[in-house]
Amino acid sequence: MSYVCKVMDSPIGKLKLVANGSRLSAILWENDKPNRVRLGPIHEDKDSPILAETERQLNEYFAGKRNRFELDLDFVGTEFQRKVWETLLTIPFGETRSYGEIAVQIGNARAVRAVGAATGKNPISIIAPCHRVIGASGDLTGFAGGLSVKKMLLTLESGSPSQTAV
Repeated sequence: MSYVCKVMDSPIGKLKLVANGSRLSAILWENDKPNRVRLGPIHEDKDSPILAETERQLNEYFAGKRNRFELDLDFVGTEFQRKVWETLLTIPFGETRSYGEIAVQIGNARAVRAVGAATGKNPISIIAPCHRVIGASGDLTGFAGGLSVKKMLLTLESGSPSQTAV
C-alpha cells in the first residue's frame, strides 16, 4: 500500500494527516511514538483531495463549527482493533464512555484491557474520538496526544469558553 501525507497546523500542535487513495488512514501527533501506528511507506502530497478535506473539517471542528466528521476512513489493524475503533465512532460529540462500556458495547465485557490497548493504537485520532474514552472512575487516562490535549478536546466539545491551546 502507498500512503500520502500532509502536515497541518492546529491549536493542539502539528498533525500529520495520512491517506491511502481516497480514504483517511491516520492522524498522527507531532510527538507520536514512532511505531504506535504501523503503516507502509508514506510520501508527502500537499494536493491530495482527501487530506485537504480532512484539514478543512478539522479546522471547522477546532473552530467549534463541526461536531461530526464526514470522511471515508481506512482503519488498518486487527479485526478486534477495527471493531474497537469503529465503536469509538459511535460515541456522541460531547459525551464520554469508559473502556468497560466500550467492551460491553463490542460484546466482550471482560476485554477492558484489550479495549484500552486497541484505543491506544487508534490511528485516526480526533475523528475516531479516543479522547472521549475515560477511566471507570471518570478520570482522564492515557492518550497518545497527551492528557492536556485530551482535556482541551473534551473542553472544546463541552462548549465551555475556557478552551486553551496547548
